[in-house]
Amino acid sequence: MDTNFDVIVVGGGHAGVEASHACARLGMRTLLITLHKNMIGNMPCNPHIGGSAKGIVVREIDALGGLMGIAADHRPLQVKMLNTGKGPGVQCLRTQQDKLGYPRFVQSLLDETENLTIIEGEVKSLLHDENRVYGVSLFGTDYHAKAVILTTGTYMDSRIISGRDIHPGGPDEEPASLGLSENLREMGISLIRLKTGTPPRLKKSSIDFSQGEIQEGSDEPLAFSYGTKTFMPKAQQLPCYLIYAGEKTIDIVKEHLGESAVMDGTIQGTGPRYCPSFESKVVRFSDKPRHQLFLEPEYEDGESIYLQGFSTGMPHEVQEAMVHSLPGLEHAEILKWAYQIEYDAIRSQEFDETLQIKKWPGLYIAGQICGTSGYEEAAGLGLMAGINASRKIMGLSPFVLKRNEAYIGVMIDDLVTKGTDEPYRLLSSRAEYRLLLRHDNADLRLSGYGHELGLLPEWRYQEFKEKYERIEKAIEILSTNNVSDRDGLNAYLSEMGFPPTSDGKKGIDLLRRPRFTYPRIASLMQDVLGDISLSHEDILALETKVKYEGYLIKEEKAAKKFAEAEAMRLPLDLDYLHMDGLRLEARQKLDEIRPSSIGQASRIAGVNPADIAILLLNMKKEKRL
Repeated sequence: MDTNFDVIVVGGGHAGVEASHACARLGMRTLLITLHKNMIGNMPCNPHIGGSAKGIVVREIDALGGLMGIAADHRPLQVKMLNTGKGPGVQCLRTQQDKLGYPRFVQSLLDETENLTIIEGEVKSLLHDENRVYGVSLFGTDYHAKAVILTTGTYMDSRIISGRDIHPGGPDEEPASLGLSENLREMGISLIRLKTGTPPRLKKSSIDFSQGEIQEGSDEPLAFSYGTKTFMPKAQQLPCYLIYAGEKTIDIVKEHLGESAVMDGTIQGTGPRYCPSFESKVVRFSDKPRHQLFLEPEYEDGESIYLQGFSTGMPHEVQEAMVHSLPGLEHAEILKWAYQIEYDAIRSQEFDETLQIKKWPGLYIAGQICGTSGYEEAAGLGLMAGINASRKIMGLSPFVLKRNEAYIGVMIDDLVTKGTDEPYRLLSSRAEYRLLLRHDNADLRLSGYGHELGLLPEWRYQEFKEKYERIEKAIEILSTNNVSDRDGLNAYLSEMGFPPTSDGKKGIDLLRRPRFTYPRIASLMQDVLGDISLSHEDILALETKVKYEGYLIKEEKAAKKFAEAEAMRLPLDLDYLHMDGLRLEARQKLDEIRPSSIGQASRIAGVNPADIAILLLNMKKEKRL
């Protein structure tokens, strides 16, 4: 086969899927190299998509023209909107996926993608000269490219650990990727050691589910992709169950803490703060009498149940005792033991906001090799790496999302500016503009970019424009017309606890009130709303815009000030180490990270407002601002 490509992507996880798809869609001759084709898009941990902040990332990927939302909507096992009792800034979608069905569908989408070649193999070294990376070496054959994207996940020099059982390996009994880590070190790229873990899988027929609290999905037409037209009805969704690990389980853990690989020093890598092992939770939250766990299905037609929240590094015999101490699991059969996995990742200060390695033009990274955790974070990074690698090849400017534009922008800025020494996980609390970065408006924020980039299909972009034309027309009518059905209005007011009125009420004023809904108000204004038909998705966007208008205006003003600081660009060749007036720590941090703007410089740990003021003075003095 031809060994010359525009882009080579190494790794077929969620980052590699989005990176290779984006490059191919943008016209790049793309080669995806993966250990095993049937593991492309695999979900080695919990087969779910979405959740807090993560669900919004999937919507952003979809609005930009990526694949994850489309795949997640294909045949979910359960669909649920989280945090519905809270404000729109933290509401997010979560779906339970079929561990076999999801990757199969992803693989079928890649098989249909033009410009994309997929081969099996293990990359142990990169091809490079003194100035740039230009390919990879695979089984003695050199494959050349204008850009290489590494999306190796948790495989680089990885080892599987359960108590005293330690051996080289990757997730789901895949082999570890050996050799590439050493090659990267030889290239002067700094690595860090991280770890994550996964809980045991249990046989469904051996579980007494009556001991748990049933957790059902939603019956609303919910989806990640804005292009999805059919929805999984609640009657066809599979339930999950909530149980609690109490005193009996906690006592077993305490008795065997010295045998845990997490606690005895066996594991050197830093684990995820927000997804700790069960024994870490017992130690860290010693005052808690119980910890919640979830029993979640892994397959549509299968016996495997995922015990969420029960990741552990205990030996197998201790794991068995722990499982059998849980309510409903007294006779549970363990299909797959829990384990911890330790692996190499690239230090976040090594790459820039385009996800290119600073020292090596042409080399990009995405996914857990960046120091992140989670399928959604990986997919978002893969999409951005694919876009930027392609744009550089085409001689176009980089594509960088700002913190006020997308959670993907928040994530990349956090990694590049603040760095991480543990697996980074997106949370809504990381975004200072989370009311702007909502579930409902990802299309409004990013569809224009997706269309301009060439990733979002024309029909999707036209549907997006028509959607907001409908919404704006409905808002205009609500704002300029009184409710005509006076009897119906007073009945609605009485029902909602308000006195009747003899005055006219505009629809928009009613909608601003708590608990009042557009469908009910629209039913009282049919004479003026006419044939305007809004979907569930349309109504969510309309109601959020109207009900939170004041808060949105306030946050948009703050975002405007942020944008002004981001617009003050900094040359990449500034000599921070010899800049008059800067403190030593600020000089070192600025020289290491090399921020692209005043805004980014102000977010670097160790750089204070006085340093920014001095930086501005020096820039003006040199007439470079």
